[in-house]
Amino acid sequence: MRPLIATRPAAVFAAAALLFTLTSPLRAEDKSMDRLITVSATGYAYAEPDRARVSSGVASEAETARAALTANTEKMKQVVAALKEAGIDAKDIQTSNFSVEPRYTNTRDGTASKIDGYRVSNQVTVLARDVSAIGTLLDKLASVGANQIYGLTFEVSKAETLKDDARKEAVANARRRAELLAAAAGAQVGEVVTIAEDVQFSGPRPMAMSRATGNADSVPVEAGTETLEARVTVTWKLK
Repeated sequence: MRPLIATRPAAVFAAAALLFTLTSPLRAEDKSMDRLITVSATGYAYAEPDRARVSSGVASEAETARAALTANTEKMKQVVAALKEAGIDAKDIQTSNFSVEPRYTNTRDGTASKIDGYRVSNQVTVLARDVSAIGTLLDKLASVGANQIYGLTFEVSKAETLKDDARKEAVANARRRAELLAAAAGAQVGEVVTIAEDVQFSGPRPMAMSRATGNADSVPVEAGTETLEARVTVTWKLK
């Protein structure tokens, strides 16, 4: 009687792997890939700002922190009252910075600086919904003792909706460029595969087209024109 011969596991595994390779369908990379074209383009829309933000406040100095704080508080109350008198709603006035800092003496003999007083700063950010009154508002702030006025920026309240025209223009520009490139290569643009908008966050950019705001006695301010930009990236199939 012939002895039984044990089958090696490695040999069985190799045979199974070979059988799987012969019977499995074509892999994804063996298929012909679609020909694609990807183009990025930009579109623009323009609008006049209808509101503005400005930061303003009071910086006060005194020999003691308490004295500086008291003086600052009195002045800041006048600033806030002036804002409300100018028609700014309380919900549009927000404290953006408050600080109490020591003031040091400058020495020339190499000795350590000493505290000779304190500086208190209180600032608010204001949303003005009437652009035509910005000049008058700035003048009023200065007249009641606001010695810190900066960061004036203009905004378009419906910028997101108005930006739709820029988006349409961006897509149209991308399509036109894709058709041009495809024709030069002897192909045609087919269906859209992907489309994405590049979202960018940037501050207002006043342009040359501007108009003065406020009356003749107020601070001259130029509102300008806001540029709304949309950038898209589109991929098409080629046929």
